[in-house]
Amino acid sequence: MRKATWMMTERLIGIKVGLAISRDWKMGSGDFEIWRWSQSEVIVGVDFVERFTGEERNKKREGIHPIRFISFSVEAAIKRYQFDVQVQNISRLCHAKPIVTVNGKFPGPTIYVQEGDRVLVNVTNHAQYNMSIHWHGLKQYRNGWADGPAYITQCPIQRGNSYTYDFNVTGQRGTLWWHAHILWLRATVYGAIVILPKQGTPYPFPQPNGEFEILLGEWWNNDVEAVVNQGSRMGVPPNMSDAHTINGKPGPLFPCSEKHTFAMEVEAGKTYLLRIINAALNDELFFAIAGHNMTVVEVDAVYTKPFTTQAILIAPGQTTNVLLQANQAPNRYFMASRSFMDVPIPVDNKTATGILQYRGIPNTILPILPQLPASNDTSFALSYNKKLKSLNSPQYPANVPLEVDRKLFYTIGLGQNDCPTCLNGTQLVASLNNISFVMPQIGLLQSHYFNISGVFRTDFPDRPPTPFNYTGAPLTANLRTAVGTRLSKIAFNSTVELVLQDTNLLTVESHPFHLHGYNFFVVGTGIGNFNPAKDPAKYNLVDPVERNTVGVPTGGWTAIRFRADNPGVWFMHCHLEVHTGWGLKTAFVVEDGPGKDQSILPPPKDLPPC
Repeated sequence: MRKATWMMTERLIGIKVGLAISRDWKMGSGDFEIWRWSQSEVIVGVDFVERFTGEERNKKREGIHPIRFISFSVEAAIKRYQFDVQVQNISRLCHAKPIVTVNGKFPGPTIYVQEGDRVLVNVTNHAQYNMSIHWHGLKQYRNGWADGPAYITQCPIQRGNSYTYDFNVTGQRGTLWWHAHILWLRATVYGAIVILPKQGTPYPFPQPNGEFEILLGEWWNNDVEAVVNQGSRMGVPPNMSDAHTINGKPGPLFPCSEKHTFAMEVEAGKTYLLRIINAALNDELFFAIAGHNMTVVEVDAVYTKPFTTQAILIAPGQTTNVLLQANQAPNRYFMASRSFMDVPIPVDNKTATGILQYRGIPNTILPILPQLPASNDTSFALSYNKKLKSLNSPQYPANVPLEVDRKLFYTIGLGQNDCPTCLNGTQLVASLNNISFVMPQIGLLQSHYFNISGVFRTDFPDRPPTPFNYTGAPLTANLRTAVGTRLSKIAFNSTVELVLQDTNLLTVESHPFHLHGYNFFVVGTGIGNFNPAKDPAKYNLVDPVERNTVGVPTGGWTAIRFRADNPGVWFMHCHLEVHTGWGLKTAFVVEDGPGKDQSILPPPKDLPPC
C-alpha cells in the first residue's frame, strides 16, 4: 500500500485502501466527503474526508450539505470498499431504536466508480440477521455470483462471516443503488452507486456545477422484521411505515424532526445534477422542489431525451437523474416526497421534506412548500411515463429487438391461500400466471451451475392457464394459487418480449417490476386488457425508454423487450416488498452460449455456504 500525498492539510478517517493521489480542490458533502483528484489513481473506501472553513463547518453542524462535484481521472481501476454490517442506534420521530446499517451509516455509503472499473466490496456481517447485498441495475455479465439476492444467486452471509462481491462495471454509467436483498432489511441497508463516464467522455447534457444524491425511503418506529413477522402470522399486510424519508431524514413536518432534515446548499445561477433514488419498500413516490422545475436526463443509468417537469414519479427500485437550475429568488425551498396510489389501498401518505437553500440565506426563513400532484393523480403518472424516451443518439443508441423469438404473457394477481393459524384461516398471497413462488433452501444459481436436481423446475408457463377478463369487476372467489419454485428457461441470445398484465384478482394495483442481470426496453403500455392483435402495432420500437425496473399501471399492462445475452439465473420480482414476500416473483434461467465467453463464470472461492 502506497502512502497518499496531499496538497493541503485535512483530517482523513477510516481509509480502507490508500493509493497515491493528490487533490486540488474540495467537493465535500455530508458524511462522505469526496474530493477531485488530479493524478492518475484514486483513493477508495474512504469513510470520511474533512476540510472545512469556519463557515462550512458551521453549515455542516446545521445540516446543510455543500456543493459536490465528482471527477475521477483514471481510465480503469480497482475500487475496494469495506462494508461492515452492524447494528446501530438511530433516533427518529422522538425515539431511538437499533437498526441494521453498513458502517454505522443510515443511509449507507455511496459507491463511487467509473465506467470500466473493477469493484470489490468485502461485506462482513456483524448483525444478528443473515445478509446479502444486491447491486441494483448492474448487469453482472456472466457473473451472477455477485448479483446478491439471497437463495437466488447465493446463500446469505451468516453472522461473523464475510463475502467479497467482485464485479466489473461495463458499458454502464449513471446512477444505480445497492441494498440488502433478504427479508425486509433493505429498509435501512441501502445506498447509492454513482458511475461516472469514462475519462474524457462528457455528459450528453449541459455539464452541471455540482451534484447531490437524494435517496427516498421509509421509516418504521417499530422493528421492521417484527412488523413483517406479525403480518405473516396473521396472513395480512404488515403495518405501513410511520414516515417517508429523504436521505434517511423525515423532515420538519414530523415530530422531533427539525434536526433530522436533509438540506442542500446551492448558488444562484448554477446548475446541479440530482441523483434521485426510490429506496422505499412499498411506495411509488412523487418528488418536487418548490418553485423549481427539473429536467429529466437519465433513468436507471440510461440517458433519456431531456424533458422538463414540475414533479417526477419514481417507483421503488428506480433511479432518476434531473438537472436543477438555481434560477429562482434566493430563498429556502422545501423539496417534498409523497406516495402515489390510485386505488383505495392503505399507504403511508405522509410527506417527507428536505430543504434547498440558496447560499447566504439564513436558516431562520421559513421554506416554501411545493405543489405535489394529488396522491391519486393517475393522469399525471401516465403522462409523465409517456414522456420517458431513450436518448437514441449515435453514441448511445437504442438497440431495440425488432424481431421476437419468445413471447411471454404474465398475469399479476393477488390471492388467498389456506392458513389455519392465520386470521380468518387464510393468508394473502401474490402470483404470476397464478403461481406463487416458493423460495428454495439453496441458491438457484448454484443448483443450476452444478446440476443439482430437485431444487427448481423449468416449466413456468409462458401464459396464464386460464384466460379471463383481467381488468373487469374485481374477482373475489376462487383466489387460491399454485405454489412452487418454477422458472422459465430462455435460449442464449434469443430475443424476448414479456407482457406484464395487471389483473382484478382481489383488486387492481400498480406494480414496479425489476429484472436482475438486464436492462430492457419498455416498448408499450396501456390501460385495460392487452390485445395481442392490435396493441403491438402501437409499440415504440424507435426510442423506447430503457430501464431495469418498470411500473405496470393499475388495471393495465406493460410490454418489455430484451436480448437474453447474459447467461445465468436472473430474478424477476415486484419491487413492492410486501408483494415479493407474498410470492410475486420468478426467475429466468438463461442458457450458456456456444462461445468461450458466453457461459457462466466459475463461482468464487468465498461464496457463502448454505
